[in-house]
Amino acid sequence: MIPYGRQDISGEDIAAVVAVLQSNWLTQGPAVPRFEAAVAQRCGAEHGVAVNSATSALHLACLALGLGPGDRLWTTSNTFVASANCARYCGAAVDFVDIDPHTLNLSPSALADKLEQAEKAGTLPKVVVPVHFAGQSCDMAAIGALADRYGFRIIEDASHAIGGRYQGQPIGNGRYADITVFSFHPVKIITTGEGGMALTNDASLAERMTRLRSHGITRDAATQAAVGPWYYEQVELGFNYRLTDLQAALGLSQLARLDTYVAARRRLADRYDALLADLPLTTPWRDPASASAWHLYVVQLNDAALARPGRRAVFEHLRAAGIGVNVHYIPVHLQPDYRRLGFAPGDCPVAEDYYARAITLPLYPTLSDAEQDQVVAALCEALA
Repeated sequence: MIPYGRQDISGEDIAAVVAVLQSNWLTQGPAVPRFEAAVAQRCGAEHGVAVNSATSALHLACLALGLGPGDRLWTTSNTFVASANCARYCGAAVDFVDIDPHTLNLSPSALADKLEQAEKAGTLPKVVVPVHFAGQSCDMAAIGALADRYGFRIIEDASHAIGGRYQGQPIGNGRYADITVFSFHPVKIITTGEGGMALTNDASLAERMTRLRSHGITRDAATQAAVGPWYYEQVELGFNYRLTDLQAALGLSQLARLDTYVAARRRLADRYDALLADLPLTTPWRDPASASAWHLYVVQLNDAALARPGRRAVFEHLRAAGIGVNVHYIPVHLQPDYRRLGFAPGDCPVAEDYYARAITLPLYPTLSDAEQDQVVAALCEALA
């Protein structure tokens, strides 16, 4: 089976983890702050807060921005459920903005229309979560301008996008966002096994997320001096969202190959574009002003291919041929849990149309040209 994504673990990665195993610190040691500082520096941000998943990072970001009961968070429906669930963890309401049919990201024009209506109704969001689908940045300048006008905060869900660029600058620099979140799941650009990170240029947001990831506990030096060196205080309700030093060491080692990984993904994406040019499908849109991290390579079947043989038949043919294709994503608003909240088909028609056409093809740095040729040959057979 050729999977749609796969991690690449080197001898250097293994040595980095073994070094931590042989040290005095398996968790809450020096590897985590080193990893945080390295990612923040790589992306041009002031602060990094490493956690055990991007989902945890989204949750902490919402809490740090004060999202709670009575508030609203808006995001795209073309994403993994965590981008919306983070609001509900805080007791806030969720709503969805449709996508642009070319970028497959949150549509700034749809957002502008929805904000205009919400302002009249008194239902403006407190937080908007644009998602950089497949590694391609959203139009953050347009979204940032709307944030300035309507007063909402921005969490960039860049789970797919570390190593990508927007307007020539690294994704994660915080120019248009209060907080940016990365994922380090094994199928992402770099991995810590499981893990995530929140980047911000706001010291107070970083301080609160750091405290919340470890039970809401502080160890204030002045208080310890007065009471005793053992003393700590839980000052608010937090969580155990910590990343281990083992994971941080792996991530730091992987980070050294970030540019190499993204370049390999881009080369394979370029090669897919050429190999698939004559098939009845649409290849991913390219933004000339930015550079995708190419987490995913998603094609969309055209109307003729949808009619015959159909998306499911193509998908199952590829799986039977040993090609581990996938679909990203079932629109979040169509999930049963969200249908129970009142969402329904037709709420995000562009996202729904995209979903009906989409198939994610294998893409990862160690995918060989021969394996990619195998994928393309199987896809040609399925569409014949």
